[in-house]
Amino acid sequence: VQLQACGGGLVQAGGSLRLSCAASGRSVSSYAMSWFRQAPGKERMFVAAIDWSGGSTYYEDSVKDRFTISRDNAKSTLYLQMNSLKPEDTAVYYCAAEVSKYYSSSTLRGGGAIDYWGKGTQVTVSS
Repeated sequence: VQLQACGGGLVQAGGSLRLSCAASGRSVSSYAMSWFRQAPGKERMFVAAIDWSGGSTYYEDSVKDRFTISRDNAKSTLYLQMNSLKPEDTAVYYCAAEVSKYYSSSTLRGGGAIDYWGKGTQVTVSS
């Protein structure tokens, strides 16, 4: 499975961005997927996860009510809609896939159960 994230960029605080992650090589329609981010000098951290059907989602506390994870299995694409962006959201964002229909506690804690990582896309939020 190859994952390619795109949609990052420079935005002012309060603005919005929509990240996309296209999967290729194998269908990910039965896999849980997630977004992580890594800020400069910090460890990679969990942001949001979605189960294989899109029926269940989970968010890190700091992005709840601002970010929305979704997927289109017909297009093999994962999305992250980011609204009300803050400077502290500045990071490289990575999409990831877990060979399981449902995301695991290991994923929510930092990605220990992730099987496939995509290349990141930079998001920079200016104040």
